[in-house]
Amino acid sequence: MTDKSDITILIPGNLHPHAVERLSGAFRVLRIDRADAALLGESEREKVRGLAVMTRTDAAFMDALPNLEIVASFGVGYDHVDAKHAGANGVMVTNTPDVLTEEVADTAVGLLINTVRELPKAEAWLREGKWAGTGNYPLTRSTLRGRKVGIFGLGRIGQAIARRLEAFGLPISYFSRRPVEGVDYTYYPSLVELARNVDTLISIAPGGPSTEKAVNAEVLKALGASGVFVNIGRGSTVDEDALAAALADGTIMAAGLDVFANEPNVPEALMKAENASLLPHVGSATIHTRQAMADLVADNLVEWFERGKPITPVVETKDVALPKR
Repeated sequence: MTDKSDITILIPGNLHPHAVERLSGAFRVLRIDRADAALLGESEREKVRGLAVMTRTDAAFMDALPNLEIVASFGVGYDHVDAKHAGANGVMVTNTPDVLTEEVADTAVGLLINTVRELPKAEAWLREGKWAGTGNYPLTRSTLRGRKVGIFGLGRIGQAIARRLEAFGLPISYFSRRPVEGVDYTYYPSLVELARNVDTLISIAPGGPSTEKAVNAEVLKALGASGVFVNIGRGSTVDEDALAAALADGTIMAAGLDVFANEPNVPEALMKAENASLLPHVGSATIHTRQAMADLVADNLVEWFERGKPITPVVETKDVALPKR
C-alpha cells in the first residue's frame, strides 16, 4: 500500500464528518472555510493534489492549485464542479452514484404519495385535535389509482423510481437526452410531449445549463389540471415562478418538492401553496446512506493515489490518467 501521509487533500467548506475522518487517517488534510484560493499561501496551493468537496468548485479555483490531480465530490449530482474544465486540464472528477440510488427512489415515492394523498396534512389534522373535535379528515381530491407516470431523467435513480411505481400498477413513460437501452417504457422525444401524455411528472434530471428551467410554464400546462409534479433531482431544472403560478391558478393539481433553486431559501409563493408538499432536500438523508457516500468519496481518493483508477469517475473525466511524477 502506497504511503499517502505526504499527499495533501484540501477540503473547502463543509464535508461529511465520516469522510473527514477517513481522509485524515490516510492523507495530510488541509481545511479552509470556502473554495477561495486566497485563503491559501503559495506553498500550500502547490502541495494540494486532491480536493474533497460539497461546494462549488469552479475553473479558477482548480487552476489556482497547480498540482491538483483529482476532485472527489460528495453527491451524485456534480453540477457544482466544473468537470468539463477539469477534464480538459487533466484533472479527474468523481462523484458518489449508486450508493444513494435506492434511498432517493424511496423518498421520491414517499413524496409522491404525500402529495397525492395529503398525508402530512392528515397527520397535522390528527395532532391538532381536529379528528376528535371536527371529524374525519376531508377526502382527498386525488389518488394514485389510474395515474400515468412520466419520468424526466431515466438514469439510475429514475429507473429505480420506475421499478417501484410499476409495482403500484402504474404505466411508465420517460424523457431523457436519448432513449435508454434495455427498458420497455415509452420514450417521448421532448419534455412537453411527455407531459402531454401523462398526468404525473417526476423529475430526477441533473442540473446544468442544458436543463436550466426545463420544467416551465409550457410543460406545466401540458401536464394539465389533474397533473402532479414531483422534483427529487435539482431545483435549477424548474421555473419556480411558473410552478407557483401553476399551483395557484389550477394549471396543475399539486406538486411535491425536495429540491429548490436557491437552497435553503424557498420562494414564499411555494411556501404558501397549500397544494404543495415541501421537503428540505432529504432525498438521501439517512445515516446509512450518507455514510456510504462519505466512504465512496474517501475510496475514490485512495484508489486514485494507489492505482490511478478511481471507482466512480464522471463521464467528462473518464479518460484522465494519473500524471507521471
